[in-house]
Amino acid sequence: MLKDNHKKNRMYLAGPLFSLAERTFNHNLKQLLNPFFEVYLPQEDGGLLVYMIKAGMPAELAKEKVFDVDVRAMNECDLVLIILDGRTVDEGAAFELGFAYAKGKQCYGLKTGPRQLLAIGNNPMIDIPLERIFVSIEELIDWAKSYSGQDTCKDDNEEKKSGVIRTETV
Repeated sequence: MLKDNHKKNRMYLAGPLFSLAERTFNHNLKQLLNPFFEVYLPQEDGGLLVYMIKAGMPAELAKEKVFDVDVRAMNECDLVLIILDGRTVDEGAAFELGFAYAKGKQCYGLKTGPRQLLAIGNNPMIDIPLERIFVSIEELIDWAKSYSGQDTCKDDNEEKKSGVIRTETV
């Protein structure tokens, strides 16, 4: 919940960021969450390793920079949202989840698809730290409204009465 009436909670958005599709999904999700949280997205707020190296930064220095900036952001965040879509969880995001959990941060997941490696679900080292796993963006946004104190029941009821259902696609 909000620490005070004026400041948004800080969310670290962890997920895969190596393909254009992944980065686009992450960016769109950040835009949907921005009204409710101050969202840190590593690909935009921390920098991408591949672009740093392309710009001439030595690989080892680029790795250190990415690590240091993202660890600082995780230390400063209030909660972490990890994207769980795909056959396996992104290894960087898995590290970020474990780091945040060890620091006592609130941890949540988003899994919009059925693919997974294990028949019983995610690895327990992923599932157990999570307070909740959202199965749709709509469910996540409804929770974000409530969590941030910006629940708009009146607006939702007006939309239902008018027959309009708001869905945002990322």
